[in-house]
Amino acid sequence: MSDRPRSSPAWTGAAIAVGLFATAVALAARLELPLILAGLGAVCIGGWLGGRHREAPLPRPAATAQRHAIAEALLAHVPDPVILVDRRTLVVEANPAARALLPALHQARPLSFALRSPEVLDGVEAVLSSGMPRRVALSTRVPLERTFEVQIGALPMPDGSGVSAVLFLRDLTSARRLEAMRVDFVANASHELRTPLATLIGFIETLQGPAREDPQARERFLEIMRVQAQRMTRLIDDLLSLSRIELREHVAPTTVVDLGALARQMVDAQGPPAEVRGATIRFEDGDGPYPVPGDADELARVIENLIENAVKYGGGHVSVGLSREEDRRLGSRIVLSVSDDGPGIPPEHIPRLTERFYRVDVASSRARGGTGLGLAIVKHSLNRHRGRLTIDSTVGEGTIVRVSLPEHGAAEVPRLADQA
Repeated sequence: MSDRPRSSPAWTGAAIAVGLFATAVALAARLELPLILAGLGAVCIGGWLGGRHREAPLPRPAATAQRHAIAEALLAHVPDPVILVDRRTLVVEANPAARALLPALHQARPLSFALRSPEVLDGVEAVLSSGMPRRVALSTRVPLERTFEVQIGALPMPDGSGVSAVLFLRDLTSARRLEAMRVDFVANASHELRTPLATLIGFIETLQGPAREDPQARERFLEIMRVQAQRMTRLIDDLLSLSRIELREHVAPTTVVDLGALARQMVDAQGPPAEVRGATIRFEDGDGPYPVPGDADELARVIENLIENAVKYGGGHVSVGLSREEDRRLGSRIVLSVSDDGPGIPPEHIPRLTERFYRVDVASSRARGGTGLGLAIVKHSLNRHRGRLTIDSTVGEGTIVRVSLPEHGAAEVPRLADQA
């Protein structure tokens, strides 16, 4: 609606009429008070009635509303988080990607309620005061470790009330992890591959030289070379698997799998190799099914690694079980347990078991074909599945490894995998 004052032509005409009326009375020399009062009253009423007219409000152009709707639609389909705040750092607008990243983000509330990063908040204040764009880094650790580049720019408010700030968050997690994996691969793989390569080169030189005509030595050396080649193959396979898992660790799986069916498949597959090593595997299936949100291949690899570790380093009896538990904070959980009656693990080693290439006994692990990456793969897979890993062991009695995953359909709280 227009705020312009009332139009003045009605009152101008009324003033002219008063002047003409007064002149006519003066010329006629007849100053009759009732007539004068009646004439003045009529003139005032006419001026007041004419002054009631206001200009009609200008209609809002349809093009402006249409452009606003198009802008909102474009913002909603931007895959990266975008946030708009006013000069008081109150949230004006945010797209769905921003709300998914920051659940505490709400309109008309301070940005600091949802984003507790001093660097980003200081950058917003600097942009609002200077109008110059800024670029800062943002790192989050819950529910997963992620890295963002936050671009902050000044933007005039649509209603002309001042300057606002727009935050554009670009996810650099995959790029940073890829670079870290490249560095780790060069450092770790070169160290782990050096020993089997040196062994292969030494036996090849021996077969080409002193053992050229010795059939028994040739057969023995070729078997050792085969074992070392298989060790390198397992190492490369585990490194590639770990790299793929870490690359997608921040992306939660969306499919639903039956953990009980996967466990039974892995127990059946690991049964014959366990018998060769003199061990037996018993599967204790409870009240199934056990639906969990997850990637079937990754969860199968988790179960396979846990069973293989129990068979290699445990005793003669391995037990695999499934159960449900209720957690007051995490809701309904599915628990997979793998236990053995082996020599156990000293308590000082347990906190480091999920580190890459960490072994309690290096020589024994290599002799059994271990790469030192099995539990690292388990940990990163569970991070992606919002799971938890706990290891309980008593020297001389055995080890129990438990994997806890959120049950499909239950209230889930994102949480990193950890070990106790």
